[in-house]
Amino acid sequence: MTSPSEPLLAGPPELPGDDEVLRVLLHRRNTGRLDDGHRVALVVNGGGMRAAYAGGMAHALDDAGLGGCFDVVYGSSAGAFIGAALLMGDGRGSAHIFFEDMASRAFIDPRRLGLWRPMVSLDHLLDRIMVESKPMPWHLLNNLTVPLKVIATDVDDLSAHVLEPRNELEWKLAMRATASIPFLAGRPVRLHGRRWIDGSVSEPLPVHRALRDGATHVLALLNRTVAGLRQKDAAPRPARWARSLDRIAPGLGSMAQESQRLGPVLALLDDAAHDSRQGIHLLAITPARDVGVRGLTTDPARVRLAADMGYDSLTSALRRVS
Repeated sequence: MTSPSEPLLAGPPELPGDDEVLRVLLHRRNTGRLDDGHRVALVVNGGGMRAAYAGGMAHALDDAGLGGCFDVVYGSSAGAFIGAALLMGDGRGSAHIFFEDMASRAFIDPRRLGLWRPMVSLDHLLDRIMVESKPMPWHLLNNLTVPLKVIATDVDDLSAHVLEPRNELEWKLAMRATASIPFLAGRPVRLHGRRWIDGSVSEPLPVHRALRDGATHVLALLNRTVAGLRQKDAAPRPARWARSLDRIAPGLGSMAQESQRLGPVLALLDDAAHDSRQGIHLLAITPARDVGVRGLTTDPARVRLAADMGYDSLTSALRRVS
C-alpha cells in the first residue's frame, strides 16, 4: 500500500495527547540510539477486521522508519498480529493482509455457524494466509530485539495475562489463543496448563499495562474514531453469539462487547489530567472517519479504505512534528 495521494484527514487529534511521543521516536530514528532513558511502548488495538485501521497505522510507522524505535510492543487479538509484523519489518503486510487475504469468505463466513463451525477460520489465517500469502517467520519471534507482549484471557477467571511462548510451536498457539473467541473463532487454546481465549475480551487496548510496566511514553493505535469511542449505547445488549459465551464462563458474553470494555481505557485517554498520566507522555492515534468497517466486514474495498485511513492518520500526526 502506498500513502493516499490526497490526505484523508487534517487537523489535530481530538483526544488529548502529547506529541512528545512522536518527537522521541523521530529522534531515535535519526540518531540510531535507544539509550535515552525513556521506555517507549506501542499499544495496538485489536477488533477483528476493524484492526485494518491499526494495520494502516503500522504500515505508516514502518514506512517512516519507526518500527524498531520502541522498547516494547503490546497487542491483543489482531493487534498482536499487527505488532508482530511490524517488529519483523513487514508493516506493509500488516495492512495488506486485511484487504488482500482476510476480507473473504474463506476467512469469515457466517454460514459456518449453521454447521456448528466457527464463523472466523483461524486455521485459514494461520495455516494458509500466514504460510502462503503473508508468510510469518515464527522462528524469529523469540529473537526479536523489541519484545512483543501478546495478551490473552484466562477462561477460568476472565483475567488478562501476557503469554510467554518459548518456541515456534508455542508462538503459534499464543497467536491463536489471543484471537480465539468460542463459537465465533474457535475453542479455547491450551498453553502452559491453562485455557486461553481472545485477549481483547479482557484487555482490548493494554495502555494501563504498559504504564504499570514502566512506560514513560506510549503510542496507542486505535480502531475507532473519537466519536465512536465516546458513543454510549442506551441499552447495551450482547449479540446472540456473545450471549452464548456465558455457557463457558458467566459474564463472558458481556465482556465480549468491545464498546463496553474500552470504557476504562477511554477514561484515561480522554482526560489529560488523569492520575495515571502524571509524568507520562501518551498519544492515541484514531481514524478521522468511520468508513463502515466492523469486526466481521468482508468487503475488500471498504477494508482497504480503512487501512488507507489509518495510514494517513499516522502520517498526518508525524507531519505535525516534522
